[in-house]
Amino acid sequence: MGRIGIIDWGIGGIGVYRRLKEKFPLAAVTYFSDTGFTPYGKTTRRELASRLNDVLRFLEGRGVTQVVIGCNAASTVVEELRTGSLEVSGVIAPAIELAAKLKPTSLGMIAGRRTVVSGVYRRGLAARNIGVAQRIAQPLSGFIEGGDIDSAALHAEAKHILAPLKKCSHILLACTHYPAISGLLAKYVSPETKLIDPADAVVSKLSIEKSTQTNVDIFLTTGNAREMRRAAKAAWNIELRSAGNVRDI
Repeated sequence: MGRIGIIDWGIGGIGVYRRLKEKFPLAAVTYFSDTGFTPYGKTTRRELASRLNDVLRFLEGRGVTQVVIGCNAASTVVEELRTGSLEVSGVIAPAIELAAKLKPTSLGMIAGRRTVVSGVYRRGLAARNIGVAQRIAQPLSGFIEGGDIDSAALHAEAKHILAPLKKCSHILLACTHYPAISGLLAKYVSPETKLIDPADAVVSKLSIEKSTQTNVDIFLTTGNAREMRRAAKAAWNIELRSAGNVRDI
């Protein structure tokens, strides 16, 4: 069985990794955190696609056969990538499909600026006759990326961002960082509001063969491996003992 790659700018995709390992504990995963590069949400589409293509080739050369782009901002350019022999999927299509299945009476969404401005969720949901009230929640991922999941400043930001959505029947968490603080977010919406974490839907789209051998997972970052380990422990309660640095791709 080939290795599964998960790409994110930071530790948000660790939530997808966690769900993947819960369902398929013997799957071999290579997780790639690109914090040494410009934040994906701040690049041009061309720059982002070019960078992701470089990362895809890097992972392909290390035994990866299929890749999840575990980042909503990066998933906005999935169709522009040169995938070659790799199976590449993003997080947006499964999230839209899941939201539609839940038949929300009123749907809210929080996401990074690039994801909201792209209109990809609005269009995808509109095609299914579902309207969505979107809020840019950029600061939240920054807190989580730094390992902060419960500070007063984070609570204040979450309360402000969610205020216009607090009575929605469902709120889609359209950034893979956000499920790390789902308990905190739930405090600032109606008790009846359901928060939608698309991680299971993303994992369900993967083609994973059964394996009888335990495989070693690999965690790589173009940024600071020590900070990656610290933040992953704080946000997701996962020990990334094998996390290492990548200097060039």
